[in-house]
Amino acid sequence: MTSRALLDSADVPADVPANAPRLSRDEVAYLAGLARIDLSDAELDHLAPQLQVIIESVARVSEVADADVPPTSHPVPMTNVFRDDVLRPGLTAEEALAAAPAVEQQRFSVPRILGEEA
Repeated sequence: MTSRALLDSADVPADVPANAPRLSRDEVAYLAGLARIDLSDAELDHLAPQLQVIIESVARVSEVADADVPPTSHPVPMTNVFRDDVLRPGLTAEEALAAAPAVEQQRFSVPRILGEEA
């Protein structure tokens, strides 16, 4: 079965040009080998036309973009809402260490987790 016949048996949209580059069964087998996916002959026959439809669909989407259409990352314009940066007093060292279970030289004292060799 030729790749065109395989594509005709798949759900190929009518607007796909007949002279569009085709993904062959051998190319699918090669890509499967690179991905270390073991595909049977029946799976290759089934996947080749499906992958071709995906490639052609992506190509059609790429054709839609025009120079006057700015690229977007989201369909709805989004803006971040930030609060004003207002300076306010923080804790003193004594206030921060007041609830600490152990303090050593005005620092939190914690158990050692790394050995001497680190």
